[in-house]
Amino acid sequence: MILCCGEALIDMLPRQSTMGEEAFAPHAGGAVFNTAVALGRLEAQTQFFCGMSSDFLGDLLRDRLAESGVDAGPSPRLDAPCTLAFVRLVAGQATYAFYDENSALRSLRPEHLPDVTANALFFGGISLVGNGCGQVYEDLMLAQGETRVTMLDPNIRPGFIRDEAAYRARIERMLRAADIVKLSDEDLVWLRGAGDLATQARGLLSERTRLVCITEGARGVTGHTATGAVFVPAPQAQVVDTVGAGDTFNAGLLAALDDAGALTKPALTALDETPLRAALTLGAQAAAVTVARAGANPPTRAEL
Repeated sequence: MILCCGEALIDMLPRQSTMGEEAFAPHAGGAVFNTAVALGRLEAQTQFFCGMSSDFLGDLLRDRLAESGVDAGPSPRLDAPCTLAFVRLVAGQATYAFYDENSALRSLRPEHLPDVTANALFFGGISLVGNGCGQVYEDLMLAQGETRVTMLDPNIRPGFIRDEAAYRARIERMLRAADIVKLSDEDLVWLRGAGDLATQARGLLSERTRLVCITEGARGVTGHTATGAVFVPAPQAQVVDTVGAGDTFNAGLLAALDDAGALTKPALTALDETPLRAALTLGAQAAAVTVARAGANPPTRAEL
């Protein structure tokens, strides 16, 4: 079982009305939400933990999880609005404007913490920005990571960060505590500055962190372990937009490691090239399907 911990929100995606006007269409989204949906569609046992609104937009989120086979039971229903993220696409690349004040996501508190039965937990996204829910997720990761596998993908959105020093400190603490780290090349540069990606990635490995994955968009992804590195090129794809691509990669990676029985601390320590390559490949294949579709619409295992 994999417990995904992080934001669920409504992506307002750009569309054109029948009158030719610019418009926005609501779609269930959020980085960690997308990873949970993708995991469910890849037939991995998945749960989701986030403060979710009791309104009709919250129902939209819960319905999408249920349709994808994800258990939203750990997520409390809160009398607060959904976070909205208006998306603008420039040459297929997504930029965001967030509306998040006093949202259900931000209203998450320690008393909402679930009883954890999963063997692995996934964290990331804008849910780690600021206090409130960010502190709840950090505390959950640090507590559960002593005995369970944890994965972190910060999925950094600089325009959303108000207190950069506090955010950087949280991410650094969580990076040190994670068994698996995934960063885009842009995220790595934001965290560590310009430099050799491979050297910087290896610098994140430790006695705790056994796998570091660096994605480079259309080029592919490299998985770094204590024994070496494995590169998997990205499959050819006709890119419609990149919304949810990295989130889907995370799901493919976790699903494949789960299939291989590798989501335990001893198994990750002993991870060799064959299961790692298979996990990177599934993540890259799933992400290639997602970028060829409008919005974050991850593939099912049957589609792959």
